Order: sequence, then structure tokens, then C-alpha cells
Amino acid sequence: MQANTLGPLARGTLGRKLLSWSATGLVVMLGACNNAKSPDTASHDIAAANQSAANEVASAQRDQQKDMSGDAYNVALAQADGDHKVAIQKCETLQGHDQQVCKDQADADYEAAKANAKATKAAQQP
Repeated sequence: MQANTLGPLARGTLGRKLLSWSATGLVVMLGACNNAKSPDTASHDIAAANQSAANEVASAQRDQQKDMSGDAYNVALAQADGDHKVAIQKCETLQGHDQQVCKDQADADYEAAKANAKATKAAQQP
């Protein structure tokens, strides 16, 4: 049996970061109300989401290396969260039904990525 080498503080910090980003994404999704953004606004928001996603993944990778935990699960979750945010921002360029379909697909992809990360982590457990 392999002991988890992440201390409670490190696990809590990453968990709070992921929860915070998830909550932020939910607020963005709920506040949009299927209104398309202007191309300039959408482009800016997509670029910001890409940067945020890259920073989040880099942070998770640094935490993984620092703790030497080998816990790729947290990195995979951070990647899934970042990809989801970018996808949602791209959906904001659409209107009405197309926007909702896009968001539903982004949500489904996000859930699939989380499930894949969880399955991979379970498969790596001794």
C-alpha cells in the first residue's frame, strides 16, 4: 500500500483552488444567460481562460514535483478544469440553443475527463 505523501495543507490548498475555480466557472455560466458576447470580448475572455488554465496546470505540476507525490490525479483535474473553462468561454461566442448545446458538450467533456482521471488513479493504486 502506498502512503499519500501530500500533507493535509497541500491537499487542502489544491482542493480549495480547484473548488474556487469551479465555483467561478459556475458563476460565469449562470450569469451568461445564453447571450452571445462580442467577438472582441469573447477573444479576450478565451485568452484569459487559456492563461488561467495554463497557470493552474503549471501550479499543480509544481505542487506535484515539490511534494514528490507522483499524484498525477490532481494535475489531470487541473487540466480538465482549465479545458472546461476555455470551452465555456468559446461557447459564449454562440447564441441561444447553439450556446446551450456547446455548454452541455463542454460539461460532458469535463465530467468524462474527471472520470478518466479517477479511473487512472484507481488503476495505479497497488
